[in-house]
Amino acid sequence: MRKPLYQRIIGYVVLIFFLVVILLPFYWMFVTSFEPNSDISAYPPAYFPHHWTLSHYEEAFGQFHFGRYILNSVIVSITSTFFVLLFGSMAGFAIARLPIKAKQPMLILLLIISVFPPLVVITPLYMLLRDVGWLDSYQALVIPYTAFNLPFAIWILRNYFLQVPGALFEAAKIDGASVFMSYWRIFLPLTTPGLFTAAVFTFVACWTEFFMALVFNPDNTMRTIPVGIALFSGQYTVPYGTIFAGSVVSIVPIVILVVIFRRWIVSGLTQGAVKG
Repeated sequence: MRKPLYQRIIGYVVLIFFLVVILLPFYWMFVTSFEPNSDISAYPPAYFPHHWTLSHYEEAFGQFHFGRYILNSVIVSITSTFFVLLFGSMAGFAIARLPIKAKQPMLILLLIISVFPPLVVITPLYMLLRDVGWLDSYQALVIPYTAFNLPFAIWILRNYFLQVPGALFEAAKIDGASVFMSYWRIFLPLTTPGLFTAAVFTFVACWTEFFMALVFNPDNTMRTIPVGIALFSGQYTVPYGTIFAGSVVSIVPIVILVVIFRRWIVSGLTQGAVKG
């Protein structure tokens, strides 16, 4: 039955209210990134800038070398996502379809690791990376990012592999296909939504991670976007406009990913959660 008019109006009002609450910080950040410093500190603040300027973006890419930070984040995030999908899909397929002992303890261990705070292992990881000479390098972030994002990817892909009919696996074995061939040629193409879901969540997690990037790659040429933005501040001044400009640029890839792959993300989360 169709809801009464007043209930629909209340529902729309509530939705609009939460939409404004969610989008207002992003709007304020976007507007501030184009305001001159004199308008940023003005009171009362203007909800729409009277003067527009690109000086904050020029300062971010010129004085603070923000382009280098973007390059570092792209390399680290894409490489980590690739390894997470590679190892996560193999492990998820094995747990879902192969006769492995102690599957439940494995899944419980993965769940524990997924909620394990990375802060606890920062010190031993730092000492290990220092001893092997990997500080201020891409692998100093790629390896930890891959390790900490693997449990989520394995859970998502394992549940999605369970949705593929087992008869396909049996038919492939009868036709002489190896386990790897079944995984690569049959199951992997059928788990595309799950792969997109794991890829987007992993990429966003690597793109926005701050603490490990700050500790493991302190050199200016190896900083990622979150660390670079955090260190924009000077000794006596805080360049809010430049910080907001860098934040706007850093959000753009995430928005593009979500807009392009939103259908696959929703499909991967819903269909992959049917069985567990």
